[in-house]
Amino acid sequence: MYANVLNKGLFACCPPSLTHPDGSPVNIEVSAVAWNSKRLVFGSDKPIPGAQHSPVFSYYTAELIKSGEKYEDFALAEGGRHMIATTGFDRVSDRDGQKDRWNRLLVWPCSVPERVQLVEKCVRDGVPSSVQLREQFSAVLGGAPYFKVEGLASVPGVEGSGDPLLLFGVREVGKDHENFQYVAKIVGVPYRIGPDDSMTLTGDFEVMYEFDPMQAKEVRFQVGLSSLEWDPMGRRLHLLTSFEVEGENGGNTVGAYLWSLSLEDLHAGRKPQLIMDKQKGCAFEFQNKAEGIAVLPGGVLFIAYDPDSSLELPDQTKEKRQKNEAPYTLLELLE
Repeated sequence: MYANVLNKGLFACCPPSLTHPDGSPVNIEVSAVAWNSKRLVFGSDKPIPGAQHSPVFSYYTAELIKSGEKYEDFALAEGGRHMIATTGFDRVSDRDGQKDRWNRLLVWPCSVPERVQLVEKCVRDGVPSSVQLREQFSAVLGGAPYFKVEGLASVPGVEGSGDPLLLFGVREVGKDHENFQYVAKIVGVPYRIGPDDSMTLTGDFEVMYEFDPMQAKEVRFQVGLSSLEWDPMGRRLHLLTSFEVEGENGGNTVGAYLWSLSLEDLHAGRKPQLIMDKQKGCAFEFQNKAEGIAVLPGGVLFIAYDPDSSLELPDQTKEKRQKNEAPYTLLELLE
């Protein structure tokens, strides 16, 4: 499969005058995106201050959403009426619950985000979270004390089993945030959403799929999984893997690759298909750190980037962005 770029650009995520309490300007770092059947919903892995703002936007200000930290991916639930959101699950403290807000799995009706609910809710030191899910993640990841979730997707269940599957894309596994390995693992669990809009996990966590991107000779750098997205019309799972390599002179080289996988190949454990650049005759390599992917009507893919603090925009229509702007790419996949 080949990628054909349709458009590139920037979109403003907040007013350029928005600042943090210390007066510093807000820098937008988009890490999640999903199409909720009517509009795109974005997530930031950094807080966005202000009573009318939120790290999930268009700005959803329900306290459970607003107070979450480090949103990493969204998924449209089976049936298309609910949005599911995950944070990174990569920070926790044994001393108190102040870092529990980094451990949230949320669900809300697409049309009424104010009715958001926590999945597997627990409250520690007054902080509501889904932190108990860390035990289940760790158990299927070999007991690892540290891991980072960056992908989320909902796919149909195995034929005859009933419940759909919620897939978590795991990017990092290791001892702690300084000692880990980049991975491309997918942890799955069946789920069900009830008439009261609550979500119940109906089975056990398991590593459903994993692959080594470095086995593809076209991949130039060590990468980790950065996003998942299910295409219900094409019945394919799309995966983003991204890299950030420190250069000899202090600068970082960043980029990403796009992969695609049929539902049958997912369950069979077959290798995903690396998306190619037909004109260059090599893998299609994003020149920015792609961290979010959404399928729009007609099968067009919306790719969102997390530029961190950088304002430089390689391979975009403008050379630089403003701090309140986020870059994107629209592309289609061709056989």
